[in-house]
Amino acid sequence: MRDLETRLGERAAKTPGSGGEEHFSQANMAWRMVTELVAGLGIGFGVGFGLDTLFGTTPLLMVVFVLFGLAAGVKTMLRTAREIGKAPGQPGDDKGE
Repeated sequence: MRDLETRLGERAAKTPGSGGEEHFSQANMAWRMVTELVAGLGIGFGVGFGLDTLFGTTPLLMVVFVLFGLAAGVKTMLRTAREIGKAPGQPGDDKGE
């Protein structure tokens, strides 16, 4: 069993990682960040539009909540970028969260 483990370990060390996987991972992270920003804007728009309809203040609350959604989306994007920039295996310091 130990011999099998050492041979598998040697084989894994010899096999080079493909660059396509890293590129694919970066593309996934980029799409994740775009989705987070659009989701923040969409939720802000929905809440603002709903409150404007409820209270009759047509453009005011929608604009305010779209800006809140933009701020929330940017904050989430920055958190994701910080997560990407972290070296693997190192614990992140989540100060302020």
